[in-house]
Amino acid sequence: MTEQHSHRFERGTDGPKVIVVGVDGSDSSMRAAAYAGGLARRQNALLAVVYVQPVMSAGAALGAPVAETTSEIAEELIAQIREATERLKGIFDVRWEFHTFQGDPYNGLVKAADDLKADAVVVGASEQAGHRIVGSVAIRLVKAGRWPVTVVP
Repeated sequence: MTEQHSHRFERGTDGPKVIVVGVDGSDSSMRAAAYAGGLARRQNALLAVVYVQPVMSAGAALGAPVAETTSEIAEELIAQIREATERLKGIFDVRWEFHTFQGDPYNGLVKAADDLKADAVVVGASEQAGHRIVGSVAIRLVKAGRWPVTVVP
């Protein structure tokens, strides 16, 4: 009598294959990107760098500068990442993609992690004092309990 084992895919058993990192240009998010880059390199994982563009409020919708500003931030972030990648080529090679989503940071990162089938999410610690009361994006991601979340100070 032979025993058959059913082989089922189990996410995360061989280390992460897709690591999502949220960036917004802040120092803590750039440290998170550097940390996630090292993790992706060591795990031979894809680094998905995500910038969530804030949705314009009704008051801001009167003028287009908000939309232009968020697009400029995205372009600047891409330029910074490309520059760092070129500087380290051959020393620190990592596969990466840049994605932008619209919305609030929490929902944007959740959508990104779901769409990209993330195995891990890395974010910088919030630098805003109000988040100690209301709850930061990092805390909300941890509470969602859907991915391992690393918070980089």
